[in-house]
Amino acid sequence: MTSPRINNFRMGSYAALAVGLINLRYQTGETGNLSKSLVLVIPGAALLLLSLTDLGKNWLSAKSAGYIAMAVGAVLVAYSFLV
Repeated sequence: MTSPRINNFRMGSYAALAVGLINLRYQTGETGNLSKSLVLVIPGAALLLLSLTDLGKNWLSAKSAGYIAMAVGAVLVAYSFLV
């Protein structure tokens, strides 16, 4: 069974993926839309893949990973409102 901490990382990664894909769809035709959306999609996909591997689960269980993920997540949320 996975820990609630890992599940929180997964939910955050799903949210980043969803926001990036929604942004991609709703800004169709805008210049630079793909690059703007990939800024959200790539970290979300990377975190999701990390949360599914044993190496990633071990790293995400560390406190430092939590701080890094919170900082990156806050930046991504702010970025998603700006684009």
